[in-house]
Amino acid sequence: MTKRQSRILMAAAAWTTYVWVSRLVIMAGQDESVGFKVVHAVLAVVSLAFGVAVGRIGWQHRSAQDTGRSGPEREQASVR
Repeated sequence: MTKRQSRILMAAAAWTTYVWVSRLVIMAGQDESVGFKVVHAVLAVVSLAFGVAVGRIGWQHRSAQDTGRSGPEREQASVR
């Protein structure tokens, strides 16, 4: 994975976090039904989980490039 690709993954994670956190804050102040809020809260949690996973992948690959190690070599080194 290139540095550019890892940056794109981290940017996507940051954008996802921004969108869903702001949506939850806005939604908390709205007068919507409980069902609406529950469905959107579940969507937010799932999207944030994917965002964290994508951001973590991007961060790990960027860190691996900074230290000169590839993904599998870095994972083995961190287990030791």
